[in-house]
Amino acid sequence: MLCAVTAVCAVSVTPAVASNAFALSSAAFSNGGTIPKVHECTSGGGSDPAKKNQSPPLAWTGGPAAAKSYAIVMRDLDNANLIHWVIYDIPASATSLPQNVDHTYRPTTPSGSRQIYYRGSASLYGYQGPCSPSTVNTYEFVVHALNQTSLTALNSSSSTQTAARAITAASIGTARITGES
Repeated sequence: MLCAVTAVCAVSVTPAVASNAFALSSAAFSNGGTIPKVHECTSGGGSDPAKKNQSPPLAWTGGPAAAKSYAIVMRDLDNANLIHWVIYDIPASATSLPQNVDHTYRPTTPSGSRQIYYRGSASLYGYQGPCSPSTVNTYEFVVHALNQTSLTALNSSSSTQTAARAITAASIGTARITGES
């Protein structure tokens, strides 16, 4: 009898655990899909008016209950994992980022968040969209649940690599989505 009760309990618990899996999505593209031109960089030359260098909208669900903040790191997986965007100190109460986060160290949304200065084909705070004019590259967005409310060791002059290391060290869970451009 005890065995039957245990089996029933295990079955009833399993769906609840599966539905709370940490997941990242975007309303702009599906996982593995094409990143729309509006999210591509404007610094790669050419004059395509559809390219606006706007960060895509991102949303996450099922983050760890112990998360004290979130951070997002975007990398070009086909270009030596080049970091295109780091935003951190996203409040634990946040579950999404809007499209076109301000290109400032302290964007207005989400309140309290900070971004790293991108030094590359463009020089700006925040998001630098895909810049692969002659190839199709895969870009990975990873949301990290962090064990700290604020990454106080980082500041407005921190590099993307320094920020990524600090985020990885404080990470208690991750979710990811990829897109091609």
